[in-house]
Amino acid sequence: MAKFLDLRTSQNASYSNSIAQTFTVANAPQLFGRIGLGTVGAGPNIRVLLQGAVSLQLPLLPAVTTITIQVVRGTSPNSPLVYSASENMDLNILGPQTFAFNALDFNPPADIQQTYSAYVSVSLVGVVRVGPESFSGVAVSD
Repeated sequence: MAKFLDLRTSQNASYSNSIAQTFTVANAPQLFGRIGLGTVGAGPNIRVLLQGAVSLQLPLLPAVTTITIQVVRGTSPNSPLVYSASENMDLNILGPQTFAFNALDFNPPADIQQTYSAYVSVSLVGVVRVGPESFSGVAVSD
Protein backbone atom coordinates (compact mmCIF):
# COMPACT_ATOMS: atom_id res chain seq x y z
CA MET A 1 0.00 0.00 0.00
CA ALA A 2 1.26 3.47 -0.83
CA LYS A 3 2.32 5.79 1.99
CA PHE A 4 1.23 9.42 1.65
CA LEU A 5 4.16 11.83 2.16
CA ASP A 6 3.07 15.34 1.18
CA LEU A 7 0.77 17.42 -1.03
CA ARG A 8 1.33 21.05 -2.04
CA THR A 9 -0.20 23.55 -4.44
CA SER A 10 0.89 26.79 -6.07
CA GLN A 11 -1.84 29.01 -7.47
CA ASN A 12 -0.18 31.93 -9.26
CA ALA A 13 -3.37 33.24 -10.89
CA SER A 14 -6.78 31.93 -9.89
CA TYR A 15 -8.96 33.39 -12.64
CA SER A 16 -9.02 33.95 -16.38
CA ASN A 17 -7.53 37.33 -17.33
CA SER A 18 -6.31 37.94 -13.76
CA ILE A 19 -2.72 38.67 -14.85
CA ALA A 20 -1.05 40.19 -17.90
CA GLN A 21 2.59 39.07 -18.04
CA THR A 22 3.99 39.65 -21.55
CA PHE A 23 6.91 37.65 -22.92
CA THR A 24 9.55 40.18 -24.03
CA VAL A 25 12.21 37.59 -24.92
CA ALA A 26 11.58 34.52 -27.07
CA ASN A 27 12.38 31.11 -25.58
CA ALA A 28 13.14 32.57 -22.13
CA PRO A 29 11.52 30.46 -19.37
CA GLN A 30 9.18 32.26 -16.97
CA LEU A 31 8.35 30.70 -13.60
CA PHE A 32 4.63 30.11 -13.03
CA GLY A 33 4.68 27.66 -10.13
CA ARG A 34 6.92 26.33 -7.37
CA ILE A 35 6.21 23.81 -4.62
CA GLY A 36 8.20 21.99 -1.97
CA LEU A 37 7.35 18.40 -1.09
CA GLY A 38 8.63 16.71 2.06
CA THR A 39 9.88 13.18 1.47
CA VAL A 40 11.58 12.45 4.81
CA GLY A 41 10.57 9.10 6.23
CA ALA A 42 9.75 7.74 2.80
CA GLY A 43 9.94 4.07 2.11
CA PRO A 44 11.44 2.74 -1.11
CA ASN A 45 10.16 3.81 -4.50
CA ILE A 46 9.24 7.47 -4.00
CA ARG A 47 6.76 8.66 -6.62
CA VAL A 48 5.81 12.30 -7.25
CA LEU A 49 2.80 13.23 -9.37
CA LEU A 50 2.91 16.82 -10.64
CA GLN A 51 0.17 18.61 -12.54
CA GLY A 52 -0.56 22.11 -13.66
CA ALA A 53 -2.03 24.50 -16.15
CA VAL A 54 -1.04 27.81 -17.72
CA SER A 55 -3.15 30.10 -19.94
CA LEU A 56 -1.66 32.20 -22.72
CA GLN A 57 -2.96 34.58 -25.36
CA LEU A 58 -1.43 35.37 -28.74
CA PRO A 59 -0.50 38.99 -29.55
CA LEU A 60 -2.71 41.14 -31.81
CA LEU A 61 -0.65 40.09 -34.84
CA PRO A 62 -0.57 36.32 -34.31
CA ALA A 63 2.09 34.10 -35.86
CA VAL A 64 3.07 30.48 -35.47
CA THR A 65 4.05 30.12 -31.83
CA THR A 66 5.37 27.13 -29.91
CA ILE A 67 4.95 27.02 -26.15
CA THR A 68 7.16 24.83 -23.97
CA ILE A 69 6.36 23.77 -20.43
CA GLN A 70 9.21 22.46 -18.29
CA VAL A 71 9.14 21.04 -14.77
CA VAL A 72 12.45 20.76 -12.93
CA ARG A 73 13.54 19.37 -9.58
CA GLY A 74 15.11 22.52 -8.17
CA THR A 75 14.78 26.29 -8.38
CA SER A 76 16.34 27.26 -11.71
CA PRO A 77 15.47 26.38 -15.32
CA ASN A 78 18.82 24.54 -15.47
CA SER A 79 17.94 22.20 -12.57
CA PRO A 80 17.39 18.49 -13.36
CA LEU A 81 14.57 18.20 -15.89
CA VAL A 82 11.60 16.10 -14.79
CA TYR A 83 9.16 16.88 -17.65
CA SER A 84 9.05 18.88 -20.87
CA ALA A 85 6.40 19.29 -23.54
CA SER A 86 5.96 21.62 -26.51
CA GLU A 87 2.83 22.49 -28.44
CA ASN A 88 1.84 25.05 -31.06
CA MET A 89 -0.76 27.64 -30.14
CA ASP A 90 -3.90 27.64 -32.27
CA LEU A 91 -3.87 30.68 -34.58
CA ASN A 92 -7.67 30.47 -34.97
CA ILE A 93 -8.35 31.17 -31.29
CA LEU A 94 -8.42 34.88 -30.48
CA GLY A 95 -8.78 34.47 -26.70
CA PRO A 96 -6.84 32.64 -24.02
CA GLN A 97 -5.59 29.10 -24.58
CA THR A 98 -5.02 26.81 -21.62
CA PHE A 99 -2.28 24.19 -21.61
CA ALA A 100 -2.49 21.49 -18.94
CA PHE A 101 -0.03 18.74 -18.06
CA ASN A 102 0.61 15.74 -15.80
CA ALA A 103 4.18 14.77 -14.97
CA LEU A 104 5.83 12.09 -12.84
CA ASP A 105 9.15 11.97 -11.00
CA PHE A 106 10.28 8.44 -10.11
CA ASN A 107 12.62 7.85 -7.18
CA PRO A 108 13.75 11.39 -6.35
CA PRO A 109 16.10 11.58 -3.36
CA ALA A 110 14.41 11.58 0.05
CA ASP A 111 14.85 15.03 1.58
CA ILE A 112 13.33 17.40 4.11
CA GLN A 113 11.92 19.32 1.14
CA GLN A 114 12.18 18.48 -2.54
CA THR A 115 11.56 21.62 -4.60
CA TYR A 116 9.81 21.49 -7.97
CA SER A 117 9.47 24.47 -10.33
CA ALA A 118 7.26 24.89 -13.41
CA TYR A 119 8.33 27.17 -16.27
CA VAL A 120 6.74 28.24 -19.54
CA SER A 121 8.48 29.71 -22.57
CA VAL A 122 7.24 30.79 -26.00
CA SER A 123 8.84 31.22 -29.39
CA LEU A 124 7.11 34.55 -30.15
CA VAL A 125 7.62 37.84 -28.33
CA GLY A 126 4.33 39.47 -27.34
CA VAL A 127 2.49 36.38 -26.10
CA VAL A 128 0.75 37.17 -22.80
CA ARG A 129 0.27 35.01 -19.71
CA VAL A 130 -3.32 35.76 -18.72
CA GLY A 131 -4.24 33.18 -16.09
CA PRO A 132 -5.31 30.98 -14.59
CA GLU A 133 -2.00 29.36 -13.61
CA SER A 134 -1.63 26.49 -11.18
CA PHE A 135 0.91 23.85 -10.19
CA SER A 136 0.51 21.06 -7.64
CA GLY A 137 2.15 17.85 -6.57
CA VAL A 138 1.75 14.83 -4.33
CA ALA A 139 4.50 12.54 -3.07
CA VAL A 140 4.01 8.89 -2.04
CA SER A 141 6.22 5.87 -1.41
CA ASP A 142 5.95 2.14 -0.79
